[in-house]
Amino acid sequence: MVLNAKQLEIASQIDVQVRKLARADSNEITIFVEMGDYMPGFKHLLDTVGQSGMDELCERYEGFHIYAKILENIAAGIHSGTIQAPI
Repeated sequence: MVLNAKQLEIASQIDVQVRKLARADSNEITIFVEMGDYMPGFKHLLDTVGQSGMDELCERYEGFHIYAKILENIAAGIHSGTIQAPI
């Protein structure tokens, strides 16, 4: 998949911020909360790059992959009922 400059920039910004938080020994909940401002960009990527593009971004950017896994785990928890979704 060919990713455009805007998509790469969003992923890179997420990567940098997550790696910074991880270096500060932040746990997944802290990373999730601190990354709230980056959620629209992540959603934009989900809507525009497809599964192969998300896979490529996760391979290219470690911090992006960490954030994607955190969001995936939260979504799975909400789906299973182990995490209660806010109303």
